[in-house]
Amino acid sequence: MILMRVRLFTILIALTFTGGANPAAAQEAAKIVDQYVKAAGGGRALAKIQTLTLEGAFTSDDGKSGTYTLDTKLPNRYYSELLVGEKNVIEAYNGKSAWHQYPAGELGTLVGPEGIQLEAAAQYYNSRLLNLKKNKITLALVGHAQVRGKDALQLEVTAATGVKRQVFFDAQTHLVVKEAATVGGIEEEILYDDYRSVDGVKLPHKIELHRGNDKYDIIVTRAVINGTVGERVFDFPIKSQVKLPDLKALFKEIDDNQKAIDKLKENYAGSQSEEETEFEGDGKAKKHEVNEYTFFYLNGDEITTLVKKDGKPLSDAEQKKENEKTQKRIEEHQKREAKKEAKEEKAKEEGKNKEGDEPGIEIFLRACQFVNPRRERFRGQDVLVFDFEPNPEFKPHKLVEKRRCCLGGRKSARRGAAGSVFHRRHENCRRLAGESAEGYQPRLRTGVRE
Repeated sequence: MILMRVRLFTILIALTFTGGANPAAAQEAAKIVDQYVKAAGGGRALAKIQTLTLEGAFTSDDGKSGTYTLDTKLPNRYYSELLVGEKNVIEAYNGKSAWHQYPAGELGTLVGPEGIQLEAAAQYYNSRLLNLKKNKITLALVGHAQVRGKDALQLEVTAATGVKRQVFFDAQTHLVVKEAATVGGIEEEILYDDYRSVDGVKLPHKIELHRGNDKYDIIVTRAVINGTVGERVFDFPIKSQVKLPDLKALFKEIDDNQKAIDKLKENYAGSQSEEETEFEGDGKAKKHEVNEYTFFYLNGDEITTLVKKDGKPLSDAEQKKENEKTQKRIEEHQKREAKKEAKEEKAKEEGKNKEGDEPGIEIFLRACQFVNPRRERFRGQDVLVFDFEPNPEFKPHKLVEKRRCCLGGRKSARRGAAGSVFHRRHENCRRLAGESAEGYQPRLRTGVRE
């Protein structure tokens, strides 16, 4: 049985029910990938690839000529560039944030689905389709297809984030002849040809790239495995970077602003509706309810009270029960706040830093280092953006530091969290994203209103 809950807005959701996975199809998909790995040079040779560089020249469909560069580096670095004169089309992922540059010269950090798509592309190209379980990549057999008049087998490759990519394998050579995916919000289709052996690995030397409405015919003139590719390749251009402000003061401003917003919210109240539908396994709706609530804010938290069921007001007895529940929640909330304030006051008197449910700013600033500061336009606003990554010199001591710092433990910095912070002057932190090896999401309290 599937429970679906919709709040505030009426949303149409289409659910597709399947009768379970097809073991035979899953085995066939795995077999196709195994054949590809052998044809491409074997698992051992592919696993040795730390960096890969493809360079060449292209002709676009409008007759313009330019140069092409693709750099990948373990574990998840990716850089793709099409250069015509001084105009670049760049897509990159540096392990912390995804970014792009268009011919007009504007640089921008990609967030939301576009950023996730580029991150998934970086993971896909660095995986070489090896260690699928470890890389959290799943396969699904789509079926037979035709690519340039030749038989091919089509697989759907899904990343851990849910981003899907269509991959076509030649039925005779077992090599990849075509890929299709949405990358950075743009539909891309890539056809590969003229495979040649480079250090025991088969690499394409002819690439036909369809990007949106544009087409690029690329001839690879240089292919290098495990050449020197520095981390700076994947970062924002230095010329676009700015000096970071005082981060401690910046985050304090963010926190103070959030508290002011929480206080302001207490002046507002309203009503909201909630739809709840229960489905049977065959997709038929078993039960449908529409509930209406009143709500207000207490110290930034939303307090709701049920007032209607299926459009009908509650009876006096039912409403009395709901009011009592709300009053109980208010009292519990007030107790928690009083306890929290007392604990903070005591810690302040003892000269200790508070160690609440979330890491304090002090821990965050010590556990991370901040790179690639730049100014951008984000959703129509001028913002300051910077990436954060684990500070290899930080050694956590207290439990809250070990469990919630950027490093996520005592392992190397490679296991740590990374992400980007967006900040608009006089307002709140727009975005802070990252995930440690333990799955913890480091975050600041934010009050973004979209």
